Amino acid sequence: MRVVFDAGVVLAGAGWRNEPYRCLVLAARRIALPYATTDTLDELRRVARRMEAEGSFRQRDPWPILNWYMGFARRVEPAPLGQPRSRDAEDDPYLACAVAVHAKFLVSRDQDLLVLGKPFGIEILTPRAFLHRMAAIF
Repeated sequence: MRVVFDAGVVLAGAGWRNEPYRCLVLAARRIALPYATTDTLDELRRVARRMEAEGSFRQRDPWPILNWYMGFARRVEPAPLGQPRSRDAEDDPYLACAVAVHAKFLVSRDQDLLVLGKPFGIEILTPRAFLHRMAAIF
């Protein structure tokens, strides 16, 4: 199943053992097939470095999981959205990625994405809602 995880979900999964981590486990098991663009992976690296410099990752080194994810996620060219879709322009690359691959889900905790509902037929879900949906399917 094609899915796009935003940087916040990947970073939370890499740094802590929580619902976003369980989302990444589904990717590792190839139940959820993650897609990313150069822009979304660049943002992931940039935010990870900033969080590391701020001391956010005290319990666990996130880089083994982040490096795995950046190598594992399938890279694609983003689809044109025509106009800004999210209240935060930095969120549109995730939606453009999801549109490009006809993803079923975009997983995020970002309210600017979540309020969009189901643009282009893509469900935008929290990690918890995504895990519940996966449990119902599998």
